[in-house]
Amino acid sequence: MDLTITSSAEKFIKRMVNFSGMGAGAGFRLSVSPGGCSGLASEFSVEAAALPGDAVVEIQGMRLFLPAESRILLQGVTMDFAETPTSSGFVFQDPKSTGCGTCGSSAPAGASSNNEVSVASIHRPTQN
Repeated sequence: MDLTITSSAEKFIKRMVNFSGMGAGAGFRLSVSPGGCSGLASEFSVEAAALPGDAVVEIQGMRLFLPAESRILLQGVTMDFAETPTSSGFVFQDPKSTGCGTCGSSAPAGASSNNEVSVASIHRPTQN
């Protein structure tokens, strides 16, 4: 898979997996969908194992659990993690992005999309 993960995104993902307490087989599940005029919206969780339909992708020593649509949308993308005093989130830089054309404005190719990390999007699966 052609997905580049910056060191700051790698640090965030590894921290989330390590602090989950789920053990060595755990992974970072990233679900990506089109969002806004030029970006990607994301939801994530740490899971003990991949969910049905997820592919297990190993990148830079990390286990990512990616649904089919996410794998397609992330192809060729650079994923970063940015923190500011008011927000933090993933930033996706997609050289293929040209805007959707429905709002009368479009972003230039390579525009990034910043998706805030909501505490509500971080959850532990229930254990039986």
